[in-house]
Amino acid sequence: MGTSKTENLNVNLRKHHRNEKEETPYYNLFSSEKRIFAFCLAFRALNSFLVQTYFNPDEHWQALEVAHRMVFGYGHLTWEWKNGIRSYLHPLVFAVLYKALAFLRLDSPWFMMRTPRLFQSVISSVGDLYLYKLSRIVFGDRVAKFVLFSQLSNWFMFFCMPRTFSNSLETVMTVTGLYYWISFLGYAKHAPFFSRKKALFISALACAIRPTSAIIWLYVGSFDLFGIQKKLRFLFLEVLSIGILAFALTCLLDWCLYGSWTFVAINFIKFNFFSSGGDYYGTHVWHWYFTQGFPAMLFTFLPYSLFGIFKSNEWRLSGLIAWVLGIYSILGHKEFRFVLPVLPIALMFSGYSLAALSHSKHPLPKKGIFFGTRCPSKLRLSILFLIVTNVPMALYMSLVHQRGSEDVMYYLSKEAKDGKIRSILFLMPCHSTPYYSSLHQNLPMRFLDCSPNQAKGALDESDQFMANPSDFVSEIFRLTLLPSHIIVFESQERALREILSLFSFTEEKRFFHAHFKVDRDLQGSIAVYALNAS
Repeated sequence: MGTSKTENLNVNLRKHHRNEKEETPYYNLFSSEKRIFAFCLAFRALNSFLVQTYFNPDEHWQALEVAHRMVFGYGHLTWEWKNGIRSYLHPLVFAVLYKALAFLRLDSPWFMMRTPRLFQSVISSVGDLYLYKLSRIVFGDRVAKFVLFSQLSNWFMFFCMPRTFSNSLETVMTVTGLYYWISFLGYAKHAPFFSRKKALFISALACAIRPTSAIIWLYVGSFDLFGIQKKLRFLFLEVLSIGILAFALTCLLDWCLYGSWTFVAINFIKFNFFSSGGDYYGTHVWHWYFTQGFPAMLFTFLPYSLFGIFKSNEWRLSGLIAWVLGIYSILGHKEFRFVLPVLPIALMFSGYSLAALSHSKHPLPKKGIFFGTRCPSKLRLSILFLIVTNVPMALYMSLVHQRGSEDVMYYLSKEAKDGKIRSILFLMPCHSTPYYSSLHQNLPMRFLDCSPNQAKGALDESDQFMANPSDFVSEIFRLTLLPSHIIVFESQERALREILSLFSFTEEKRFFHAHFKVDRDLQGSIAVYALNAS
């Protein structure tokens, strides 16, 4: 796929790769896939420790909280689990991790908060390796190196991939599945054994974890179906059989854990596509992914990705990006992470642009790919520009912005372990912090519910509290026993100081949260109030 001009560029890039191999020093990161994987593993491990902020409730409430309940017997199941629109397949991954921690007696507050992201970083490093391998068979060795650089330096990949989202796992499976699928199509000189079946099995698992992954694989399969010989044999003996096997195994797992037959994929699609249930949590304009969401994720890589798309003429993969963004644009409720699986594909085109900038008449120097003495100035400036713009952004979002939600739960978990906490009330918008999976103590806790209400226009607890914090809390205190600790954002704390003082609550600890607001009023800090025993 591509013009003769593009083919000539790829030929020249391969010539440079041969020259580079002749002058390469003894140690070369790209000399083997094992070295690349080891480097990615070390990078993502560090990445996981540097991610210390809160991003989206699903990271905790739809994965770790469920896994904690599976292993330790307590944990909150949100309304999605009561309605059967989530599969236990993804939480099962972390349930195995929790079981190992419990067996080794390492389920301390620090390990309970850090090891899930560290474990996810191992999965993410597999995705990094397979993106390199995918880029190599599509564009060649030279481009693949710049693709790996783009993947590891992009701020959103750094910010999001170590998090325990099902979207993060879906992204790894998408890249891995595409590698095996495109290998089967003949891009690779020596296709991996059973590459087509591996691609189908991985795609089936991805759809089992997130049914919306079918959007990706419907495009991929339809695009290449006409070029496959023995189409009926392929559809019935491979696609259908592998799909039914994955579906049956997932249904069996969900039957065991739900306690009844639950067809998650059907319930998920029915809720999100046919009843627009996701719109309850907010909507965006139809073009949001094209004009705001995806450009923000790419950030300063955007012009390089666009240039790579048009320069490479690899319309199969760029069409996949457009297809996914287009389909998700139909839905009212939109989030950055929904389109995470195609972000690595866009970064592939960035890598192509950078490789094109490295094209010169001279062989590459021994002292590095990016900053050698003969490195073209345009490439050097581009690399510096991308690093200078993405690294500060990645570190700020990972270490600073919205870190209070994580810090307060780590503090509470240590206090609870020492027996200093009897019960906790979270007077915050629902799901503003992790829950039992971080506290890891079976204490009475309550947060403000925000489950979708069948009555149109009815306010849930979270909305009622935000509308009138003082009256809402007065009613809670009148009807229930006072908790030993209350957690509240600074923005609502101002309206509650009088009533908290009246009921003998005093400030115990305060944690910085954010410099600027996201969806609501500025939630600059999180305060911990304790009931005065005297």
